Amino acid sequence: LMKYIVIGPLVKAIFRPWIVGRRNVPTEGAAILASNHLSVSDSIFLPLMIDRPMSFLAKSDYFTGKGLKGWATRMFMKATGQIAIDRTGGKASEASLNTGLQVLGRGDLLGIYPEGTRSPDGKLYRGRTGLARMALEAHVPVIPVVMVDTDVIMPIGRSIPRVGRVGVVIGEPLDFSRFAGMEGDRYILRSVTDEIMVALQRLGEQDRKSTRLNSSH
Repeated sequence: LMKYIVIGPLVKAIFRPWIVGRRNVPTEGAAILASNHLSVSDSIFLPLMIDRPMSFLAKSDYFTGKGLKGWATRMFMKATGQIAIDRTGGKASEASLNTGLQVLGRGDLLGIYPEGTRSPDGKLYRGRTGLARMALEAHVPVIPVVMVDTDVIMPIGRSIPRVGRVGVVIGEPLDFSRFAGMEGDRYILRSVTDEIMVALQRLGEQDRKSTRLNSSH
């Protein structure tokens, strides 16, 4: 719980993050938070801004860096509840899926980036279907999340963040129970994934209208 004791108050004081839609995160029970991915700092701000602990599936590169920077990144990832996943495909991806299912099986919140990697230009890219498989297998809702301006404070390639305000917009949970038992059908998985990406796109468009209001607070 180091993130709440040490990192949380400090990060909140410096970056003054805002949040819209916090009530859309259920107070108990498993759920997947599916977020756009602009910056490595997304995995810091989202868990800090919700009232329940959550685990994030983070790419394994963050855990294998060399030298002092690599060690610091690794320690930070572990302290903030990140779980290393391997995206190389085959058995490695299967193991990552099972790790996610274990988190959901405990009744916890799981954070996933459906695009699989950070967006180089802020636009949403096609989602990967692993998220849909997890949602259908675990029978859990998917909650769309849009991170705002994390790429401004910490763009790709930058290791020390700039000071600036960031935001989190959380949409209403998506229920896919109508597809229960169909996790083996790749057309259903693609359809569910596309529905999640459309929800993220719409949330992002709504946010662009509301950001101006928040930034004046």
